[in-house]
This record gives sequence, C-alpha cells and structure tokens, in this order.
Amino acid sequence: MADLRGKRVAMVIAFERFRDEELLAPKSLLERHGAQVDVVSSRQGIATGKLGAKVTVDRTLTEVHARDYDALAFVGGPGCREYFDSAAAHELAREAIEEGRVLAAICSAGAILARAGVLSGLSATCYPTEAEILKEAGALYTGQPVERSRRGDSPVITANGPQSATLFGSAISDALAN
Repeated sequence: MADLRGKRVAMVIAFERFRDEELLAPKSLLERHGAQVDVVSSRQGIATGKLGAKVTVDRTLTEVHARDYDALAFVGGPGCREYFDSAAAHELAREAIEEGRVLAAICSAGAILARAGVLSGLSATCYPTEAEILKEAGALYTGQPVERSRRGDSPVITANGPQSATLFGSAISDALAN
C-alpha cells in the first residue's frame, strides 16, 4: 500500500451532477493511503452528485493553484460540462503541467484537459461521448479503462468512466508514490 502522507490532492467536481463514484472511490482510496484530498468546485456549499451524493466543497476553482497540490483530478459526470470552456479550469490544468504535478481526468472530464490543450500527442481515454473532442485536440484516443501518459515531468492519467473509478484512484496513488 502506497504511503501518501504529506501528499495533497485537489479533486475538481461540478457543483451539480458530478458522477458520485468517480469522486468517492478515488477520494476514499487516496485518503486511506494518507493523502489529504480537497474537494474543489465552482462555488462553496454542498455539491450534489448525479446519483444523490452530497459533499462539502473545500475550495473554489478560483482559489486553487496547482503549486499547492501534488495532484489535480477532474471528475466527470454530466455536470462537468460547466468546465469544458472554463478559462479557470484550463489554466489550472496547464499550470499542473508547468509545475510537474500529476494531472488526471475521468469520464467526460477528459474533454476539459483536451480543451486546455494538454493532451495533444498523448494516449488518453474518456467517456465515449467525448472521444471526438479528444481526437480533435490531437490526443490518441484509446477507449481503454485507464491511460497513463506523461507531458514533461507530469504524469497524465485519464479514465473512461464510473466503472474505472477505483482503477483511476489507484493510478493516481501510484503516480504520487513514485
């Protein structure tokens, strides 16, 4: 089991209709390994998942800087489309790469990384409905459950959907431990 004590992870969710298990499974795994996980969203309060989970938002997207975290993970679900054209989300993704941090996205959230311009030339996966967005951005879409790539010093992890949430969390944990 990886020892992630002292590691900080920001998990970015939509305020409404994030995919519950794509947040909860990786968050639980990372916390069991000792990481501190902050839930980040577009506003403060209690965010609601597509399946009804309620979580407290720790910080807003505009309060977060990649340099303050070891990993940044964007969570999917229908609500994540609020970040597809978000300058703040795109800047955070690019900053993670510049800072050499782990950058991750699951499900539809892979489109956020694609639109931020950080997936070009990398093998990546996402929910099939967003595959064309990844391809148009120059990513090598695979459709696999989880893809691990690198952009410079940054591990870039993508996953295809809720069925891969635990594998996604394990991939982030492994990247943080190395």
